Amino acid sequence: MFTALSVPNFRRYVAGQSLSLIGTWVETVAQALLVLRLTHSGTLLGLTTAARYAPLLLLSPYAGLMVDRFPKRRVLLASQFGLGLVSVVLGTSVLTGSVRLWQVIVLAMLFGMFSAVDNPARQAFVQELVGHDLVRNAVTLNSTSVNVARVIGPTIAAVLVSTVGIGWCFMANAASFGFVITSLLSLDNRALHPSAPVDRARGQFRAGLRYAASRTSIIRPLLMMALIGTFAFEFEVSLPLLAEKTFRGSETTYSWLLAALGAGAVGGGLYTAYSGRTGVKRLTKASVAFGIAVGLVAAAPTIATATAACALTGAASIIFLATGNATIQIASKPDYRGRVTALWSTALIGSTAIGSPIIGTLSDAAGARYALLLGTAACLCAAAVGSRFGRVSNLV
Repeated sequence: MFTALSVPNFRRYVAGQSLSLIGTWVETVAQALLVLRLTHSGTLLGLTTAARYAPLLLLSPYAGLMVDRFPKRRVLLASQFGLGLVSVVLGTSVLTGSVRLWQVIVLAMLFGMFSAVDNPARQAFVQELVGHDLVRNAVTLNSTSVNVARVIGPTIAAVLVSTVGIGWCFMANAASFGFVITSLLSLDNRALHPSAPVDRARGQFRAGLRYAASRTSIIRPLLMMALIGTFAFEFEVSLPLLAEKTFRGSETTYSWLLAALGAGAVGGGLYTAYSGRTGVKRLTKASVAFGIAVGLVAAAPTIATATAACALTGAASIIFLATGNATIQIASKPDYRGRVTALWSTALIGSTAIGSPIIGTLSDAAGARYALLLGTAACLCAAAVGSRFGRVSNLV
């Protein structure tokens, strides 16, 4: 279950990454609460969330080519510094009382621009830390650390918001990037497994797209992720609206729902690390389970039952994510891995730029429950995409 942690470089990296991701979830909660405090609008919350992820939709495929061309550790150092700077500026605006919605949107877009480079670099760098044989286990453990942060981050955000205020959530995130930078600088270069940088040439972006499209074990997970990423992984919009407007809860209610989502994901991640299986057939089953779990959140009559359903949703989500991510990384050649993982980031995170305004508007018009049910439908459609090709794609 924890084989990849036997690699010292991976241990250092995951430790720094985990602490930083806690800060990222603190800021994620704080941004949603800040927008709702400023506007009380699900539509504007969706648009602000879209602004944060639109750069990933537009830039991630090109950023993946950058990741293939340059040393990944240097790319990560630059992106982490930029992300921390954006958080400092937003936190300062909130603490001084000068923050306006347009500032939140602009800074969200800047955050997304740095994230467009950071996400594929982080995912592709995992294999350089542990080598090919341990990549499946390392990807799963890395995904699990993301969801441990999802448990701890919202709890810290709830405490900070209720005590010192929203502004300090952004400052806490800015400080957390220092842990990743420190871990990257402390790595043992001799123990890394770097892939050779791709020489600059014409047509490399199109070549990456053709490569992904030509392999069933890559293109099918990407299509499934695009569907689910657009309509189901919009919890930053649907859950705060479910907490505030459906259940009439306080600001901490959203934090508890998000923490339950993360707690379930930790359990799902540990199970995935133990089983170690990949392939589109397994991914299809995870998609069905994910859809059922989201449907249970939509149908939950009380906050307590919604919290329990969020835990199930978290478990199903991490099984889907870790399985899909490991499947495409194992199936891709090293010199295409940056571009392939960038397409995965576009499908997972960039698609939020399309889905979040839809989810926010639907929540305003019909309620957050219907927005969640749209996510259920997307999961089942993704399963239909995978089931037809599961037998062929399960060769990985």
